[in-house]
Formats: sequence, structure tokens, C-alpha cells
Amino acid sequence: MTDSVLVLRALGLGDLLTAVPALRALRRARPDARLVLATPDRLRDVVELIDAVDELLPTSGLGSLHWPGNRPALAVNLHGRGPESIEDLLAQRPGNLLTHRHPAFPAQPGLEWRSDVHEVDRWCRLLEYGGIQADREDLRLPEPPGPSPAPSAVVIHPGAASPARRWPPERYAAVARDLAAAGHRVVITGSVAEQALAREIAEPAGLPESAVLAGRTGLAELASLVAAARLVVCGDTGVGHLATAFGTPSVLLFGPTPPRLWGPPHTATQHIALWVGDVGDPHGNRTDSGLLMLQPARVLAAAAGLLREKVPHG
Repeated sequence: MTDSVLVLRALGLGDLLTAVPALRALRRARPDARLVLATPDRLRDVVELIDAVDELLPTSGLGSLHWPGNRPALAVNLHGRGPESIEDLLAQRPGNLLTHRHPAFPAQPGLEWRSDVHEVDRWCRLLEYGGIQADREDLRLPEPPGPSPAPSAVVIHPGAASPARRWPPERYAAVARDLAAAGHRVVITGSVAEQALAREIAEPAGLPESAVLAGRTGLAELASLVAAARLVVCGDTGVGHLATAFGTPSVLLFGPTPPRLWGPPHTATQHIALWVGDVGDPHGNRTDSGLLMLQPARVLAAAAGLLREKVPHG
């Protein structure tokens, strides 16, 4: 019987993509095992691009993990450090558990949590604690199979999970207007709930209704759009991590979390992470003051440089 490795990462798109190097390290260490990733089913189209994963176990979040078969030989906690994720995995009765340590489980060995390391490095360090070497720059994904709804466009993605990470729409509109005036096709992406936000940017920028792709693309189409884009402009979001995964040039607006914790690799010169140096609450209910210090002129200068260079995706 083939051994199974169960990995818990029941979070969002960006969280999934920062775990790719760790997933691939697990695959190299356990080439004959069945690697099962417990993550939300809505991420399936991107999970299918990750060559390390054999199966997606739909898991909407903590407390919803249900392992259907014989107990896994190994469970790996790539979800976090809290007692809930450890409890979820222990409930599946794995042969071994690789996790960060938590005082609620004093008998369970684990790596000490550090808050000062990059998210990619965090999970690679956990595997190395377990004797598995990982390549922190192994982030790239193959291009999606489907066609882009707007090939070679400049993609502006204004949304973010919390208000603290959302740059003001009027500033995105200024960037979109200037890029469109320079002859670039500009599209605005987002969820169904962000359609009004997308129009709030497209209308003052003079973009046609067809440029508003918010609410009109599923994850597969969004991935194809980003993979074939000339440039992505967005905040600290999952779409920024998609740009990193596909090697698409990007201008990323960071604040209140520094890019040294969530940004692209410093060796990937096709990505420019803008940050003024202030650290704040990433879950705040208003735009972070440091993020407000980023002006459209700085974003446009970074975008112009990348568009001028025409950085290849390969």
C-alpha cells in the first residue's frame, strides 16, 4: 500500500503559492508517496498546476479537515502555529507530524516559530527541521492551459483581503489612465464583490466597460490572464503571488507588511516591490498610512521601467 503524506494549508491563494517550494521539497523527499493537500476547493485550478500535489482534499478552514482513508504516514502543518491546526492534524492519527511547536501540545515536538522570516522561508525551514532540504526559489508554475481573456494586457488588481492593504482607487485610476494613454491595454480584475471598485477605477481612467474583468473571471481565467500579461500592478495579494509564479513583471504595493516577509524573491528582477518602510496592522480597517505615502508617480515610474525592459517570462 502506498504511503500518504497529508499537508494542511487551508488558506488563500497567496498562502498556497508561498508553500510551493515546501510542497516540491516534500515530493522530492517522498517520491513514491501520495501527497494530499488539504486546501479550499476553490483553489483547485491552481493546485492542478503544482506538480508536487497528487490530490486536493477540499478543506475550507480549520475544524473541517476529514481524512477519508487509512491514516497518513506523515502529516505536515503548513497552515500555521496555532493549536487548532495541530489538533486537526493529530485527529487524523498520522504516523508522524511535522509542525511548529505549541505549548498546548507539550508532548508534540516542533520547530520554534519565528515572526521575522519570509513566508516561503518559514515553511522551508520547517521541512529542514524535519531533515528535508528545500529550494526557496522553486516558486515557478507552468503556464495555465486555457487562453487569456486579454493577452498582453496590463492587469490592475486593486482589491485586497483587508482595507489596510488597499491603495486608494483614485490612485489606481491615475495609474490606469496614464498607462492607457501610453498605448497599453489596461484591464481591472477582482471578485464579483469588487465590480463597483473596478468601475470606480475604470471610469475616471477613461477605460471601456470591456476593461472591467472583475467578477467575470474564475481562478483559471485569472491565472491565464496573469500568465500572459505584460505587467501586473497590485497590492500585497494573491494576484501578486500569481505574477511571481508565472514570471510576469509586476509592481507590488506593500504596506503595512514589508516585502521581506511576503514579497517576491530579491533575485527576481522583473518584480518591483514598493514600500516606504513603515510597519502596521495588516488586518486594519483603513488604508495603512505607509501605503498612503506611495504616490502614483512612483508606481508609474516603476511600471514604465518594466514595460520598457520587456522582461521575458522564461
